[in-house]
Formats: sequence, structure tokens, C-alpha cells
Amino acid sequence: MDSKKTGILYLCATPIGNLGDITERVRETLSDVDIIAAEDTRNTIRLLNHLNIETPMTSYHEHNKYEKADTLIAMMLQGKNIALVTDAGTPAISDPGEVLVKRCYEEGVTVTSLPGACACITALTLSGLSTRRFVFEGFLPVEKKERTEVLDSLKNEQRTIILYEAPHRLIKTLSDIKSVLGNRKLTICRELTKKFETVTPTTLDEAVLYYETNEPRGEYVLVLEGKSAEELQAEKSSMWETMSVKEHMDLYLDQGYDKKEAMKKVASDRGVSKRDIYQILLS
Repeated sequence: MDSKKTGILYLCATPIGNLGDITERVRETLSDVDIIAAEDTRNTIRLLNHLNIETPMTSYHEHNKYEKADTLIAMMLQGKNIALVTDAGTPAISDPGEVLVKRCYEEGVTVTSLPGACACITALTLSGLSTRRFVFEGFLPVEKKERTEVLDSLKNEQRTIILYEAPHRLIKTLSDIKSVLGNRKLTICRELTKKFETVTPTTLDEAVLYYETNEPRGEYVLVLEGKSAEELQAEKSSMWETMSVKEHMDLYLDQGYDKKEAMKKVASDRGVSKRDIYQILLS
């Protein structure tokens, strides 16, 4: 397919609070495209009015993302250029835009991203926690079983963890995280880039206590400290103490390791020599 005859999908990052954060490139693109696909046209119209932009809009959101993607793809295949915006921040991040992007590639439609505001990155840089490695989980699942599975998968995560949460679910989310991950350093970012922006370095214990008597307000980004290598090693060492050397060996043998490799891993776990493990097994 000749890409020159098809339109382009522009992923346009919009401000997460402060309207001054719009980029000139996004402003120009929103003015020039044939149509703007918006998560909520009632929110986006306020931005467009501020920018004096009169480009027509259509809705594209969680509840119509599959059928509407087909409609938008058809328009771009006919040569129309479309800008995709979310209510705030970068489209396709915790957002139905990821579906449209995937469909564009399947149909040979060009996609380009116009960078700008992104709440998770803004919060990470403000957190005071490690920024070298991080994992973004977005909103935790609402369904209890699925939520527990996600939290369990994060229990031994060493990277900094970033989560989004709405005010009416904040207290429950903090309590659920604490019950699975234990007490951790936490930076709570609220209303980023807005007039009442707050960034609070704290702990999960302190945060749970605080919000038991203070009503959460605004949109939140939670940045959690990952588990340290020292903590992981201490937990492993504690686990090995409750296990005999033979049970420890069987654990690795059951995983398919041969006897020599299993002995080597047991020795490493326990901080002793392979010869020591061999002598214990002989006795």
C-alpha cells in the first residue's frame, strides 16, 4: 500500500494540568489535522477553546475502542489525518489508544508520536526514589483476585513501581499494597502541574494512617520503592533456614538440575562451599 495515499495518526500529548505545557508542535498538529479523536470531547473542547482551535472532534474511548478504531482506520485509509488525544497526558499509556495504534500497523497506516506531558514520568522524576529502573502498572485491577495476582507479582520487584489511582479508591489501594508488599518508602504525587500540586515522600504505613482521617482529593500517582537486593537475600536465607539440606537439594533436582548443579546452587544459597554441602549429604 502506498503510504502517501493514506493519512497519518498523530499521538498528541496534552497537558496533565497546566495548559502552558502544550507544545507548539501539538498545537499546530491539532489545528492542521482533519479530525481529533478525543477520550472525552467535553474535556478536550476546553483545551481547544483555550488554543483557539476549531478542528472537528469525534469520541474514542474505552467503551467504543474496537468498533471506532475501524471507523478511524477507514478514514485514514481514505487520506484523512487524525490526531488522537486523551483527557490528559500521552495517548496509549493506560489508555485505549494502544488498540488504535496496533490496528494502524495492521492496516499499514503511519503512526507518529508528538511527545509531551506524561504523569508517570513526571511523578517518577519528582519522587526522590531510584529512576534508573522502573515498572509502570497504571491502575490496579478492581476485581479482587486479579488485583491480588498483580500485587503478588510485585512483591519481589526491585525496580521502582509506579501506579495511578483515583481518590475514591486510594485508601483501599494503599491498604492492599501494604498488606502484600509490606511497609515501603512511597512518594504520593497529587494534582501534578496544577495549582494545588503536592508531592509527599512518606511510607505506606504513614500514608494509610494519614488517609484514614484525611479525605483523598484529586488524581494520584503512587511511586513505590522497589525491594532491595539485601532484603531479597535476607528473605531467601530465612527460607533456607527452615529447610533441611536434603529438602533444599530436592527443590533444585525437581526443577531439572543435575546433582552437581543442584549442589552448587544450594551452597550458593546458604553461603557455604559445595564441599560442605557434600559432607552434610554424606552424613
